[in-house]
Amino acid sequence: MRGARRSWAVLAVLAAVYAVGVGPATADGMPGGPSAAPGVTEHEGHEHEGHEAPSPEPSPTAQTIGIKLLDAPEDRREDPRAQAYIVDHLAPGSTIERRVEVINETSAPMHVDIYAAAASIVKGQFAFAADRAANELTGWTSLDASGLDLAAHGAAKVRATITVPKDAAAGERYGVVWAQTGSDADPKHNLAITGRVGVRMYLDVGPGGEPASDFEIEQLSPARGRDGRAELHARIHNTGGRALDINGALSLSDGPGGLRAGPFTAKTGTTLAPGDRAEAVVPLDSRLPDGPWNVELTLRSGLVEHTARAAATFPTTPGGAGAVTASAAQSESYPTPVAAGLSALVLAAGGFLFLRFHRRQRR
Repeated sequence: MRGARRSWAVLAVLAAVYAVGVGPATADGMPGGPSAAPGVTEHEGHEHEGHEAPSPEPSPTAQTIGIKLLDAPEDRREDPRAQAYIVDHLAPGSTIERRVEVINETSAPMHVDIYAAAASIVKGQFAFAADRAANELTGWTSLDASGLDLAAHGAAKVRATITVPKDAAAGERYGVVWAQTGSDADPKHNLAITGRVGVRMYLDVGPGGEPASDFEIEQLSPARGRDGRAELHARIHNTGGRALDINGALSLSDGPGGLRAGPFTAKTGTTLAPGDRAEAVVPLDSRLPDGPWNVELTLRSGLVEHTARAAATFPTTPGGAGAVTASAAQSESYPTPVAAGLSALVLAAGGFLFLRFHRRQRR
C-alpha cells in the first residue's frame, strides 16, 4: 500500500507541475499597454487606423494631434482591446469613468474640441458617423471638457463618464470619443481642413455576467489580387455575444522545394458584430510560388484566439481563385487556466486508475 501511495503522490506532483508550467502566451503584435494603444483617425474625410494618431498629409495648415486611453477595468488588464478601446459590460443603472490623453504633436499651440459621436458596425467595418451624430451611447456619455488649449508638444487628460439608465435595453452600443482640430480656409482654394482622432467605445448592457466572446474560421480561400500579389481570404463568423476586432498572422510551410514563408500579417480593420460574418485578408509577396503550401492562419480578438490549417495552392492569374486540397480544420485555443486544468484532470484520472490496478494486484 505504501508503494501505491508513493505512486499516487508522484502523479499528483506531476499534475501540479504540468498545470503550473502552462504559462500564458504572448500575443505578438498586440498593443501591450495604453502607451501603444491604437486610435481611430479621420482626416479630410478619410478614415484609417494606426498606432496612436497617424500624421495627416503634409500641408502648411495641417495640425497633428494624438489620443490614447489611460484606463482599463481591473478584470480586463490582460485584454489588449481594453488597453486601446473603452470595452465594458454594464448592468442598467451603472456608471463607469475612463480617462483619455490628448497630445499636441506639433511645435505650435492649438485648440482641440472634445466630444462623443455615434458609430456602428457595417459590413465587417467599424463605421464612424459623420460630424457629431448622436446615439444612445453618446447620450449616456459626458466629458469634463469640451475643448482644450494645448501648448506646443503639450498634453491634457479628459475624463469620460458613462451612465447607463436603469431602463436601458440589453444590447451592445458603439461610439467614439473624438479630439478634433481644424485650420482656416485655404486662401487660394477656399478649403478648410479638419482632422480628428478618437478612442472607440464598445459598451454592452444587460443583467448578469458579460456575454462570452468567440468566433469560428469557417473557410480559407487562396486568391491572387489584381496587383499580382497572392492573398489568403478567411471567412470568419462571430459566434459570441460581443463585437470582435480581428487581427492575426499567416505562416506557410512545406512549399515547393520545402520552402517556408511568413509570418504575414492580416489586414487590420475587420470588426464583427455578434452573429456577423466577414472576410479577413492576408496579403502575401508577389514573388511567392503558387504552391502547394501548408498554411496555418492564427486569428485573435482580445483574449480569444483560433487557428485554421489547410493545404492550399494559389492561382496563377490576377483576380483568380486557388484551391484548398485539405479542409481548414480549426484548432481550438483554450484559455491557459482551462488547458492546465484539463491536463491536471487527465493526470489525476490516470493516477486513480493506476491506484485501483495496484490494489487489485496486491489482492
